[in-house]
Amino acid sequence: MKSREQALELLQQYTKSESLLRHAFAVEASMRAYAQKYGEDVEKWGITGLLHDFDYEQYPTPQEHTIVGAKILAEQGYPDDVIYAIRAHADYNGLVRDTALAKALYACDELSGFVMAVAMVRPNRDLADVEVKSVKKKLKDKAFARGVNRDDVYNGAEELGVNLDEHIAFVIHALQGVRGELGLDGQTA
Repeated sequence: MKSREQALELLQQYTKSESLLRHAFAVEASMRAYAQKYGEDVEKWGITGLLHDFDYEQYPTPQEHTIVGAKILAEQGYPDDVIYAIRAHADYNGLVRDTALAKALYACDELSGFVMAVAMVRPNRDLADVEVKSVKKKLKDKAFARGVNRDDVYNGAEELGVNLDEHIAFVIHALQGVRGELGLDGQTA
């Protein structure tokens, strides 16, 4: 397995958008937390979260996103299960998420982004103030964060085998640990 530093270098080579970088850091934090909870390899799971969308900025179409990235990851020697989980997080690839790693990535991807969006509309932009009920209320508001697929949020929790409220609370807690890195610590407006 490559180091986090090597993975971060790869991410930054392909991703320049600050919002996409922050999304990668958020999914990484959620994945690390779930790896710890399940007794899995925290580094591997974190790196999977960090790199899950690394090719998206340059290759955003369903014909390219995760496909081009998978080739790059394979060439760089990333493990097959990491590459598969990254490919499987995109429903349009039609891959069965049959490992805990793939299920967790799918479950953490959309929800991590959504929780960040909820924090961004808080008056102080602080993840410390985000609650489960606020996230659930915003999930019902189809006009809020339209780019987030609500079905992916609901299906992700179901595939992971966790209650939606518990999943939301878990992701909020994971993201609170990196809220400064995400720019959601109430210090920036």
